[in-house]
Amino acid sequence: MTVTLADVAARARVSPATVSRVLNGNYPVAASTRERVLRAVDDLDYVLNGPASSLAASTSDLIGILVNDIADPFFGIMAGAAQTEIGGPGDGSGRAGGEKLAVVCNTGGSPARELTYLTLLQRQRAAAVVLTGGAVEDPAHQAAMSAKLAKLADAGTRVVLCGRPPLPDGESVLAALAFDNRGGGRRLTEHLISLGHRRIGYAAGPLERTTTRHRLEGHRDAMRAAGLYGDGTGAQERPAHARDEERLTVHGSYDRSSGYDATVELLCREPEITAVVAANDTVALGAAAAVRDRGLRIPEDISVAGFDDLPFSVDVVPALTTVRLPLFEAGARAGRLAMGKEGPPPGGIATIPAELMVRGSTAVPRK
Repeated sequence: MTVTLADVAARARVSPATVSRVLNGNYPVAASTRERVLRAVDDLDYVLNGPASSLAASTSDLIGILVNDIADPFFGIMAGAAQTEIGGPGDGSGRAGGEKLAVVCNTGGSPARELTYLTLLQRQRAAAVVLTGGAVEDPAHQAAMSAKLAKLADAGTRVVLCGRPPLPDGESVLAALAFDNRGGGRRLTEHLISLGHRRIGYAAGPLERTTTRHRLEGHRDAMRAAGLYGDGTGAQERPAHARDEERLTVHGSYDRSSGYDATVELLCREPEITAVVAANDTVALGAAAAVRDRGLRIPEDISVAGFDDLPFSVDVVPALTTVRLPLFEAGARAGRLAMGKEGPPPGGIATIPAELMVRGSTAVPRK
């Protein structure tokens, strides 16, 4: 015999509406009443009909977290932190009372798959969607994303961006938590310049990603301010300036092999390079391997720097100078925003600071 909501209400000696409030977590209920309802749910082994409940309400108990690559610690840390807030602390009983089900969607960096997952979450009446990491800078994709997110928001879905800049048309987004990638990139290169480095190569990420552009812009801002492109005066002729920027930059993926290949190419283009800045810490691992394979020492011959301060950064030898992004804190905040536990920042946008972490992989050049 199927157990109904009314059966639970009768067992707990409360109204069906109170049972619904406890299970959905959408209205304050006294702790003693909540405990009585959850005990009745356990005793009767009652299971809420999710699809029926989501049809009755505007949204379901599902929250989608979109990541480029769950195997990448950058995304895994944020997704894990968000999921902790979404799932709730739990009481060890296996009960569910107000928590949501977080589903991690791995896009593989595909814009088409990103849109597909959003469509599937829309069909499931997701309570919220958290999009992590940089966006693809393609006008057609941005327009499609804006339209899709507007439909989700109109249906009652809370949309949160984590580590992603605001959309040009951001009215449908509850909150955008954007990392200060540009500022972090600038401070990292300023650190190298302060040590005396003048020829600095850059192993960049994918050309079409906002994260790539912002970090590279910060790096180039520091190089230009120090007059390290073109003729060194800081007032170079633009064509020569641009050629030097391009010569000292190689684009690739956000993985180790890309960092290796990019560094080999940079050293072939410019043997006088004394430092390599990598798009992220994983790329920096490949850059360091390429330097060592050429018989060079880090940092005595060439300094290497990364970005993100992933957990392994402090344990590599020498420890990696990098830029720390508070990935866990940002993911947790995104989870609270998705759950409605925290109000959005003023204007819906918050810039999350980046912190320079100076370690042994960078030093005064000795060439």
